[in-house]
Amino acid sequence: MSVIRNVLIWDSERVDAEYGDIAIDDAGSISSITPPNEASGDTLFDGHGRALAMPGLVNAHTHVSMTLLRGLGEELPLMEWLKTRIFPVEDRLTAAHIRSGAELAMLEMIAGGVTCFADMYFFMKEVADAVITSGMRAALCRGLPGDDQSKLDENIALAKEFNGREGRITVQLGPHAPYTVPRDALKRISKAAHEHNIGVHFHWLETKGELEMFKNEYKIAPVDYLEDAGLLDVHELLLAHSVWFPEEELHRVKRDNVTLVHCPKSNLKLGSGYAPVKEMIDADVNVALGTDGAASNNRLDIWDEMRTCALMHKGYRTDPTIASARDVLKMATVNGARGLGFKNTGLIRERYTADIAIVNLDRPQYVGCDRTNVPEFVVYAGSSRDVTATVVSGRLLYKDGEYLTLDPQEIIKTASRHRTEIIDR
Repeated sequence: MSVIRNVLIWDSERVDAEYGDIAIDDAGSISSITPPNEASGDTLFDGHGRALAMPGLVNAHTHVSMTLLRGLGEELPLMEWLKTRIFPVEDRLTAAHIRSGAELAMLEMIAGGVTCFADMYFFMKEVADAVITSGMRAALCRGLPGDDQSKLDENIALAKEFNGREGRITVQLGPHAPYTVPRDALKRISKAAHEHNIGVHFHWLETKGELEMFKNEYKIAPVDYLEDAGLLDVHELLLAHSVWFPEEELHRVKRDNVTLVHCPKSNLKLGSGYAPVKEMIDADVNVALGTDGAASNNRLDIWDEMRTCALMHKGYRTDPTIASARDVLKMATVNGARGLGFKNTGLIRERYTADIAIVNLDRPQYVGCDRTNVPEFVVYAGSSRDVTATVVSGRLLYKDGEYLTLDPQEIIKTASRHRTEIIDR
């Protein structure tokens, strides 16, 4: 038994925070929450009443190995950026590049209190192995552009080897997007997801051009397209971006297995627009937050996404009540965890996994933070620099600037060499 002692505890199902201890059993689950300094067990972390324990953050859509592509093709529209700068470089990436890019991303995310992420790319066995080493939690899929049975077979093999591994990995199938995957191929991918009882992670309505494609080329409403392909009933359906999701169709994806992933900063940077988040929340749809890849954001910082999400929708709608701090923290924690297939993650409750971000409140910007206003201080005043410890399944991955499962010097050295190789080629 281990204990996180004397911390201010908050999650999205609490009205107010409370001071207490979090006791963690040997399986990495929360066994009890007690008043401060009353729990029995070895001290994992002592907050001395000056730290906040909240659920670990979830990055619900990214391509982590694109850390090696950061800064390529800046300030271009999405399709030009993909076709002229990204796709040609991706053709030259090796398994070793993918591993080091993923590890580089994990350094960035762990230091920011991110405990779980959803990833779509290739050479995904390398990413899965890195996840296991790092101690993080992840939902992984092999990106499936076009109609290539060998790639689908590779994704299914990934699921057979890693789905459920150590309770920290789920695997989905990864059709890339409606504009890169033929409809017949998408139906086969959906059928395979049903057969293997796994989910699907899909880029969805990221640009206005996709919406026009459904209207003018496919001549079908977007949700009818999902239904026709068999996607609405897969184990989990992650619809990344959803910027141009027709508001009148949102009620049709109010399902326990469907999650829309809002990526505010990537969509703003690429000029794609902004998602109808108010309408998503009003329709009681499960909405999570993601960064997208580091080549289009360029950060893997969910704190940034939370603040941007909360501010941008208020400004666009001239309504300060939209996308409240509590709303966006829920998106960044329990909503993301459930969307990625981790049903007992994202809350600080008994029998939930002890995935926890610990925040240093002994800083100038937290003067005035108390039991009643934690979400507002976290979203509007806080930042990833305030994270002092990151815990997954009761295991410390990061504390006071030190990585406990990864070697940052070696990872940065290797990633730097691989970046040079990619550019030189």
